[in-house]
Amino acid sequence: MLRSGLIRLLFITLLFVMAALLFAHPALLVSSVTRKIQEGSLPLNEGLKAAAKTRGAEDIYAADRPNELSPVVKDFPSRVYVPNSESASVDVIDPATYKVVDHFKVGRLPQHIVPSYDLKTLWVLDDQGYALTKIDPATAKVEKTVSVDDPYNLYFTPDGSEAIVVAEALHRLDFRDPQTMKLKFSLEVPCTGVNHLDFSADGSYFIASCEFDGKLLKVETAARKILATIELGPHDMPQDVRTSPDAKTFYVADMAADGVHVIDPEGFAQIGFVKTGKGTHGILVSRDSKFLYISNRGEGSISIMELASGKIIAKWRIPHGGSPDMGGISADGNVLWISGRYNSEVYAFDTTTGRLLARIPVGKGPHGLCVYPQPGRYSLGHTGLFR
Repeated sequence: MLRSGLIRLLFITLLFVMAALLFAHPALLVSSVTRKIQEGSLPLNEGLKAAAKTRGAEDIYAADRPNELSPVVKDFPSRVYVPNSESASVDVIDPATYKVVDHFKVGRLPQHIVPSYDLKTLWVLDDQGYALTKIDPATAKVEKTVSVDDPYNLYFTPDGSEAIVVAEALHRLDFRDPQTMKLKFSLEVPCTGVNHLDFSADGSYFIASCEFDGKLLKVETAARKILATIELGPHDMPQDVRTSPDAKTFYVADMAADGVHVIDPEGFAQIGFVKTGKGTHGILVSRDSKFLYISNRGEGSISIMELASGKIIAKWRIPHGGSPDMGGISADGNVLWISGRYNSEVYAFDTTTGRLLARIPVGKGPHGLCVYPQPGRYSLGHTGLFR
């Protein structure tokens, strides 16, 4: 009797200790869930739901903290992959030396380089060549090419079940198999220049920008249907889209309005606008989820927005000018990498001081560069949109 009572007491104590640990460190539970997903012992959809509940309630980027690399990518060489649109090529930079260490030809007009949902592949998007070129990030080498209609940009649904190819010139969002890229469903969009998007916290909908007629679309993910449209203005040019860490706000860069639109995603209405600089184009979230790095392509600068206040607190200017476009952040969060679209170069900024660490010559028209590997459990696409 005494022994059974002691066992019961020890068991209850153990439960309390485990509960306290998980309350204090939810990452312990998430890492366990993630490991089960990767091992295949937990169904993917259920695993992601469980992980989202523990890490995504207050910050959807909680898995993107410095150096929190997935076991899938932890042994990949650290590289910066640069698609040179006008040179039809890709340059590969070693971030440790700021040197181009490889160069290869790709298609006709490579636009962005996108990590696959499962983190195992990098896709080079060649919209004019109607093709995706596969890079193995374990070797940093090209493997094969897959035919796909007009792949200007590429995203993945948060449950990993579908790839979404943004076929800008065809006015379509094509839902495809994320592995084979076989077409499953094509959604025609009522706008011109659809190009960037981001998802709600639960993935039930996403918001997409339409560059050439100043519109935003709200699309239901599972039903693949358009829920609503916002007309920002006939002269606006909305570009990159990012969800706030608490998922209560979407930010949309606007190259013509020279700033960032603040969008209420639930009511789907514009609730504010923040002036940033001429030719506002790309948006990245800092590794601690406290800031937005916003590229101003028309004036050669990066604006830093403090998310808590919604104000611009700093601006990093490129000496002698430049054209910062799209990019990514190093795994440790210390370096911001941005392509120089019209200057045939890539910029590396110290995220602590804003100092320009390097400007590296590359091919013509460098566009959606990808820093890889990066922290995160899975990729939602673009040049590195991780959760």
